[in-house]
Amino acid sequence: MPAKIEISFTDTAALSTGLALSLKEKQAGGIAAASLLDPGSVFEKAAATAKFTGKALSVLDLIAPAGSPAERLVILGAGKAEDLTAHDWLKLGGTASANLKGAGEATIFLDAEGLQPGGREAADFALGMLLRNYAFDTYKTKKKDEDDKPPVSVKVEIVTDAARDAHAIFESDSKGVAEGVILARDLVNLPPNVLGPVEFAEKAKALEALGVEVEILDEAAMKALGMGALLGVAQGSVRPPRLAVMQWKGAGDDRQPLAFIGKGVVFDSGGISIKPAGGMEDMKGDMGGAAAVIGLMHVLAARKAKVNAVGILGLVENMPDGNAQRPGDIVTSMSGQTIEIINTDAEGRLVLGDALWYCKERFKPAFMINLATLTGAIMVALGNLHAGLFSNDDALAENLLKAGAETQERLWRMPLGKDYDKLIDSKFADMKNTGGRYGGSITAAQFLQRFVGDTPWAHLDIAGTAMGSPNDEINASWASGFGVRLLDRLVRDAYEG
Repeated sequence: MPAKIEISFTDTAALSTGLALSLKEKQAGGIAAASLLDPGSVFEKAAATAKFTGKALSVLDLIAPAGSPAERLVILGAGKAEDLTAHDWLKLGGTASANLKGAGEATIFLDAEGLQPGGREAADFALGMLLRNYAFDTYKTKKKDEDDKPPVSVKVEIVTDAARDAHAIFESDSKGVAEGVILARDLVNLPPNVLGPVEFAEKAKALEALGVEVEILDEAAMKALGMGALLGVAQGSVRPPRLAVMQWKGAGDDRQPLAFIGKGVVFDSGGISIKPAGGMEDMKGDMGGAAAVIGLMHVLAARKAKVNAVGILGLVENMPDGNAQRPGDIVTSMSGQTIEIINTDAEGRLVLGDALWYCKERFKPAFMINLATLTGAIMVALGNLHAGLFSNDDALAENLLKAGAETQERLWRMPLGKDYDKLIDSKFADMKNTGGRYGGSITAAQFLQRFVGDTPWAHLDIAGTAMGSPNDEINASWASGFGVRLLDRLVRDAYEG
């Protein structure tokens, strides 16, 4: 496991291993340095030699001068202070974390001429450090030589005039966000022999410690409810399905809850319509939507969000044994609508269809947002830099797009329409579970829309962003935790209070 970062905030400088922020781009008078550095000839010569100008996220790594209490001085460029966004502060913190390089202690100076962050900015910086520090190495047994082992923990002291506010925001807010994202990453990274539907449901049950009300529906309960679509996917696996229902009641009244529904296919072989062998191991991540929802519920409870929220996880495994459903089968969903199975690898929409209908009928939510690693087609359309957004409500879609821009968990709105919807009409049932090769992410969304009625709804296809997305300043893991910060920002900005 990576060294645990223990973060504190102080308004007094106690120098050990030094990391500091430079302040601005190069100016006529030279380079403005952070307060721990004497802007004298040693620093200026080193900066000139390295062509360091303070450009955003640039790094100048120096051996500390003789007599310094620090072993290293690391100057991190912040760019132009007036241009810094909340996400920029996350990236700065992540870059700082990546440059700790085995240090046991570090003091980071954020305050300097032209760059005086408030409590929120300093807390965002600390959040970026925690997110970048994440690594999943639970199952690595080969250890480094004793002399080369990293420290078990790193004590990081962030020096800023806003220390008191930063500490309060970090402890009550930012730390919970980090925990939620890391929970989602852990779940996606865990091997499928360890994380089945039952084990995933136990992770949801653990949120009761934070005040979340959790119910776990077993196979018998779902059968009694008529969830034939979800159960059809699960019937090929020896591991029983579960439906996890999480409620956070933070509004203090009985207002309609916000609802978040996650696809939780803990492993997707494709079923009888089996996937090619190449890359099938990545299908342990086909529960990235459920991982994001449980991560979000952790965040909302940890920061005591003033909102009522429901999180629902449809948890199954899709396997091809002798009891698995077949192409050509017809199943009856909880809604009463019948579905012809054309391809058993189009299973996530079956799980979500029943989960969406259950959520709509039981909770009458203000809106429903589902997240799913649903289609490879969305990756063809958008690559792994944007998730696909489909919605029946323009206001909800705009709020999501705005939250995506602010968190850089970016979305791109895709079309819906009657001409696409008719592509999933079936000759033998009310609908079929695929609409053909073309427009595959759209016809999948049209399928889901048949289970939401008039409820404002959005579908996020995160197949390209939840796993295997490009590493950046705040994530070096295969699993990104995509959707947790996005939806937390959505709730904060548009629906909380």
